[in-house]
Amino acid sequence: MTSTVFKSLTDTTFDSVEGYRKAHEKAKSAQLKQALQQRLDKRQQTLGTLNAQLERQGDELVTKGTVTGDLHRMWTDITDLFENGDEAAAERVEEGEDYIKGKFEKALEGDDLEADERALVQQCLAEISEGERFGDMIEKQYD
Repeated sequence: MTSTVFKSLTDTTFDSVEGYRKAHEKAKSAQLKQALQQRLDKRQQTLGTLNAQLERQGDELVTKGTVTGDLHRMWTDITDLFENGDEAAAERVEEGEDYIKGKFEKALEGDDLEADERALVQQCLAEISEGERFGDMIEKQYD
């Protein structure tokens, strides 16, 4: 049985993948587009890892976003900001990455994860942390 927390982390990761996809489409700078694509690829791998766990536990895979989710709204704001240039969007990417990293860390602080879920979330946190550092880097670069 999948914990609610694990399912929520998977939903948030899906929203993040979609956000990166939209951000990549809207970015103007070739360098930023390439960097966003690399992050998108890595985040898709993380989503695949989380979905594989859901499948092992007999749950449905996460294949669509959470329209009501905070991260979804944040990513929508990010992609809208690309209309105003890469700088504003880079700031929002950084905010989105801070959000998802905080959510993964908070999940690990609690005791709502099954043992195998906890191990997987710790593993995925490494990629999420890379994304957070990426967000910090592009925010500085485009500031």
